[in-house]
Amino acid sequence: MATAQMPVDIQRDYSFINYDSNHLHYDTASPYMKHLFRKWQRLVDSRQGNINIVHIGSSHVQGGTFPNRVRTNLMEEVPDLVSDRGMLFPYSAAAKCNNPPDYIVHCPEPVLLTRNVHAEPDCSLGLCGIAVTAHDIPTHIDIVLRKSHIDYATQQVIVIGYSDSNIVPLLSAFGREIAPSYVDPYTRRFVFNLASVTDSFQIILPCTQGTAFTLMGVYLGNRKSGFSYHSIGVNGATLLDYQKCDYFAADLRLLHPDLVIFGIGINDAHGTNFDTAVFHQRYTDIINQVRDVSPSCAFVFITNNDSFRPSGKGRRRRYNVNTNGELAREVFYRLARESKGAVWDQFAIMGGLSSMDTWVKNGLAQRDHVHFTSAGYSLLGDMLYNAIVTACYATPVPDRDPLPHKAPTIRMTDTIQPSRHAHTTPQPKEQQNNTNQYQYITY
Repeated sequence: MATAQMPVDIQRDYSFINYDSNHLHYDTASPYMKHLFRKWQRLVDSRQGNINIVHIGSSHVQGGTFPNRVRTNLMEEVPDLVSDRGMLFPYSAAAKCNNPPDYIVHCPEPVLLTRNVHAEPDCSLGLCGIAVTAHDIPTHIDIVLRKSHIDYATQQVIVIGYSDSNIVPLLSAFGREIAPSYVDPYTRRFVFNLASVTDSFQIILPCTQGTAFTLMGVYLGNRKSGFSYHSIGVNGATLLDYQKCDYFAADLRLLHPDLVIFGIGINDAHGTNFDTAVFHQRYTDIINQVRDVSPSCAFVFITNNDSFRPSGKGRRRRYNVNTNGELAREVFYRLARESKGAVWDQFAIMGGLSSMDTWVKNGLAQRDHVHFTSAGYSLLGDMLYNAIVTACYATPVPDRDPLPHKAPTIRMTDTIQPSRHAHTTPQPKEQQNNTNQYQYITY
């Protein structure tokens, strides 16, 4: 019998919130949910193995407060099962781009920002859905994990990116520059194995006049057993925007998700021409991509929060309820049935249609009637964590794995086909004190 993780204590301070709806809706016979909960309980009991959770969304996720609250609750409950910090992106390396609260990014040089919300992104994108391009001058990106009682013990840094001009990134840590331990051009990974753990480092992109390097993500890893919670978000992103990401599946292989929490949809349903059939098909396409990478992956679908649309300007600005939230909610339940996943009904928890106005008046949501305040996001993070953990220990799990097949893992020597945007395979470039210190994987 697994030693159950405890839900966090939530004070029922708001009468308009439907606290009794805070649970996962799913078929208890689902082999995917049983597989997840069985693996979860065995990890907690044996202290061996790993569970990777990937939370994908838009501004609710990029802002970081919501997913970081779930992550923090999870890590605090089992502090000896904190694995790596995992995938992150240095958002604020670019001007006017907000960063999650749990790490600090500084970049003094100008970089070009590309996001998947652009009609035609200027460069290839991966799982993160966003990229920064350094060009013409050496560029330095500092990443510092904020001090916390949660120790991610980073011993490996993987820089994901590419250069058509043969630029190879370096890492500055422990007072010296470090060259990649090895490079995989097909997966665009520059892997730095560190001699000891660190919570801060600098990525150096040694560009010169006429050269450039596009950074698509950073992975902070270690070899510890435990939980990893990766949050992927781009402000304003829709399902269509994530379909523009050529390397979405290739990057997902690095994470090998056991659970994907889908929080995409608020921007899809914001307009007046919301098409539920298109919404369903686009979600199905992404679900199939994930299952191709990790066949045993379980899904939790977060229904859209209640929201309003603005009309008018200045003093005449008014907000009208967006009834598409109810339509999207029906699609999420259908997707959960089809994928044998689960729904976390945020829409119902809030209080249903028009409830966002009450959340705004009580300081839990912002005046735009779409986003939440820090207090609102923190409350939602506590509730989502409680719903997942409660379901995990309330579901009887079989002695035998209901999904005996295992998702394939991609080794550094496995071939991954390049995207439709061809990039020159980077070659080692002579750099002072760093020549011949790294290895290229060949095929």
